[in-house]
Amino acid sequence: MNIKITGSGSYIPTNEISNSFFSNHVFLNDDGSLLNQSNEVIIQKFKSITGINERRYVDDNLLTSDIATFAAKEAITSSHTDLETIDYIIFAHNFGNVKKDAIQSDILPSLASRVKHNLKIRNQKCVAYDILFGCPGWVEGIIQATAFIKAGMAKKCLIIGAETLSRVVDLHDRDSMIYSDGAGAIILEATNESGGVLAHETASFTFDEAHHLFFGNSFNKELDVNVRYIKMYGRKIYEFALLNVPNAMKICLDKSDIKITQIKKILIHQANEKMDEAIISRFFKLYGLEVPNGIMPMSIHSLGNSSVATIPTLFDLLIKGKIENHSIEKGDIIMFASVGAGMNVNAIVYQM
Repeated sequence: MNIKITGSGSYIPTNEISNSFFSNHVFLNDDGSLLNQSNEVIIQKFKSITGINERRYVDDNLLTSDIATFAAKEAITSSHTDLETIDYIIFAHNFGNVKKDAIQSDILPSLASRVKHNLKIRNQKCVAYDILFGCPGWVEGIIQATAFIKAGMAKKCLIIGAETLSRVVDLHDRDSMIYSDGAGAIILEATNESGGVLAHETASFTFDEAHHLFFGNSFNKELDVNVRYIKMYGRKIYEFALLNVPNAMKICLDKSDIKITQIKKILIHQANEKMDEAIISRFFKLYGLEVPNGIMPMSIHSLGNSSVATIPTLFDLLIKGKIENHSIEKGDIIMFASVGAGMNVNAIVYQM
């Protein structure tokens, strides 16, 4: 028995938000003072570091559980899955449903329960739950589902990653330009086909690193202090990622007995182009190698950082031939790798 992805789907919001959208924003320092650079310079520097030209935001009437349902339906259809045969729905997110202009997150009931309801699944043995694991949540969902299937607790799982980060950003913080909305989903199931999940690795670093990403006040001191927004210590995250993600990837790869030269593609969390390039470079240097051309497909340039949705969305676009100059074939070896709030890192070696 092997454990393979048999279908995938994604939802990419239709609202394209270019960098020029931020031209008239009032960007502040964390003490509330004005940044001493023009917005044009701020945006240019942002693009040169992150690689982001634009990002996607959902329509005002849509919630995270809505776009997750769209992606889930596509994955279910592409895998020819009977809804009533799904054993687990694992939904990775971080902020629940946040309505437009609301100040509270709604996670009662869980978003996984809402998706199951939206799909009209009657089977009570289909267990639906959420996973809060930072940006690596969707990858961790695959790892958990793999464990369930190996233990005989499941045969087929729906794993979703979705987020509407546009609802939780501080528009006075230049980091707000990073974040976007989106959803991706897969069906993972037991199969007699060769390949599938070959190895995985996960680690949580919380002693000194737990609060590198956090919920904090707006930089605009005139706004309500009881409303919080996503905040991060960018330099600390960058240094953490470069040290720990390549090591986790190496541990994972070594477990799989696959040679690094066999890897066709690495699908890494689309957080920051320069950071992702540095992580991959350090990973290959652990084996005394340079990074091969074309190994790392990217979607961040046009889709931004949608947290848990970045990898499943990228995977769906890749296998459907929608990433320019990139393709994947049956039997190819790929890696998933992610880093995010917690601080958590994880990786999977997978054979198509």
